[in-house]
Amino acid sequence: MTERTAAPGPAWARWRAPIGYPIAALCLWLVRPTFRSVAIGSTVALLGLLIRAVAAGHLRKREALAQTGPYARTRNPLYFGSALIAVGFALAGRSWIAAALVAGYFGVFYAQVMRREESELREQYGKTFDDYAANVPLFWPKLRGENSAKSMEFSFAQYVRNREYNAAVGAALTIAVLLALAAWRK
Repeated sequence: MTERTAAPGPAWARWRAPIGYPIAALCLWLVRPTFRSVAIGSTVALLGLLIRAVAAGHLRKREALAQTGPYARTRNPLYFGSALIAVGFALAGRSWIAAALVAGYFGVFYAQVMRREESELREQYGKTFDDYAANVPLFWPKLRGENSAKSMEFSFAQYVRNREYNAAVGAALTIAVLLALAAWRK
């Protein structure tokens, strides 16, 4: 699936990004990272970044229904990867309040976004999407089962076209801030 910020839907859903920035700032204020917690959390976040990167290399927005690579395991590998990044940063930050804020944010906004995108894809691809949705879970990846019969190689050019490098830059900056906070509070 794609991550869109201005697609039709409830007015409050369009506030996903504008609300996310102050929540992120509040979370950074609440965290109490240590070098150890940042190392552990960054490992989980890097796994999320890897999943997002591979997914972006298989995604041809508005051109074809993505069903290969991580899309053969979950219909939302970008969001699953984002969730792992969030869990990683929650672990790195060592704040239950910040973790609860992030979990609430994801629960409210991403559930709505996934439902809206499902509707858009069903409208665009019809039975092809219905067949795909019947065999691939919405969010939690299936770990077992056959691989997709369709094979499409990862495309670094597609990764760049999808501007997925922005997630890596954002994660690197967040890790740097967490490390600075850990050093400052030491």
